[in-house]
Order: sequence, then C-alpha cells, then structure tokens
Amino acid sequence: QVQLVESGGGLVQAGGSLRLSCAASGRAFSGYVGCWFRQAPGKEREFVAAVRVGGSTYYDDSVKGRFTITRDNAKNTVFLQMNSLSPEDTAVYYCAGGAFSSNSYYKEEKYRYWGQGTQVTVSS
Repeated sequence: QVQLVESGGGLVQAGGSLRLSCAASGRAFSGYVGCWFRQAPGKEREFVAAVRVGGSTYYDDSVKGRFTITRDNAKNTVFLQMNSLSPEDTAVYYCAGGAFSSNSYYKEEKYRYWGQGTQVTVSS
C-alpha cells in the first residue's frame, strides 16, 4: 500500500510559479509511474504530467513548456514545477501513482494510488 501526500499549493499571481511536492510512504515509489492530474471547478479531472520509472516525462499540451515533472527516488517524492501560471491553471492538483508499462499514462484508471489534492489558485 502506498500513501501519497501533496503539498506546495497556494495562491499566486498570474505569471508566478509554484512547486508542488508529492511524498510517498508505505512502499518505495521508485517502481511506480508518478503523475499529476488537476480538476478545476465544474470540470472533469484532467491529466497534467507523468514521469516514468526510468525518468521519461509526458505533458498535456496545455502545460508543455511551463510545467516540469521530476522525481527523487531517494526521497520517495515526485515534484511539479509550475512556471508562467495563468488563471486557467486554477484547480485542485492530485498526485497519483500506478504500476504499469503501457503508454496510457494519461488515463486515471491506470493509477491505483491517489493523494488528497492540493489547491492551486492563480489570480489575474
């Protein structure tokens, strides 16, 4: 069993930056795909970014070039560096982990473990 706890959310002005952290406990997270999803008010949860066990990364087009996902296996943590934030990035951000090898990194059902979410609010 893996427990995930997100941190680092908050209120930031447009153009600013935030760094989200996802700390895993209960089992080594190094063998899992780590990812971030987000859910804006009134919208469905959507894929943001994923990082494979080997370090390969994937991004939704809406965040490509602005967000960077990384992992520190020694610390059992996945990070999401968010730059050039806009009000459209306002959402609850969820960390998730899954053990799979397919390219379906953008599908929620592939992820077994989920954090409770952290709020990111970007003011204009």
